[in-house]
Amino acid sequence: MKAAVKLLVSNLIQPVVLGLIVFVVAGTVDYWQAWLLVAVFLASVWTSNIYLLRAHPDALQRRMSGGPGAETRPVQKAVMGGLWLSLLTMLVISALDHRFGWSHVPPAVSLIGNVLVAVGLMAPMLVLIQNNYAASTVRVETGQTLASSGLYGVVRHPMYTGNVIMMAGIPLALGSYWGLLLVIPGVTVLAMRIRDEENLLSKELDGYLEYTQKVRYRLVPGMW
Repeated sequence: MKAAVKLLVSNLIQPVVLGLIVFVVAGTVDYWQAWLLVAVFLASVWTSNIYLLRAHPDALQRRMSGGPGAETRPVQKAVMGGLWLSLLTMLVISALDHRFGWSHVPPAVSLIGNVLVAVGLMAPMLVLIQNNYAASTVRVETGQTLASSGLYGVVRHPMYTGNVIMMAGIPLALGSYWGLLLVIPGVTVLAMRIRDEENLLSKELDGYLEYTQKVRYRLVPGMW
């Protein structure tokens, strides 16, 4: 019950905060792209979290315990703070873009952006189904086993791949090309998180070094 209440509150607060940031910075509520993004965000998060609450409640609990304050490694606290700052700046720049008309993004491109956001937000559900030990914090739990099939057979960090897809989709969904510039620092911060996480996994998770030899790419197939 506590998990359900926490989930309900979180799923209500997140889209409200998202909407407030964007509409306040844009200086108007006449912003259909923002309304659609909030709706897509709400539908995607609710769908995945309600499913996980019913089918994989322990995995969802790990997922919900995240953020800079939940990290135990100092470098990860800094990294998560940087990631949140990148996302906040992305929202602000995209909303300012709408306010001052810097970009002219076709509606079809904004719709594609919303599809990317939905895919990025739903990706953690698939990851948690395939790896119940996947969490929002960097750690290795007692009894944790290595996940190497499914999405983990394509890239070593599929949940972060979902983050990148979402980051690429948010500015487009909000009708901004300038907001895409913030994808660069966002991905840079994720790369720092991945390197530190892999140092930990190589030391504490049995078979991880062998797994890195089998699955070569960390984030994007064919690139890195």
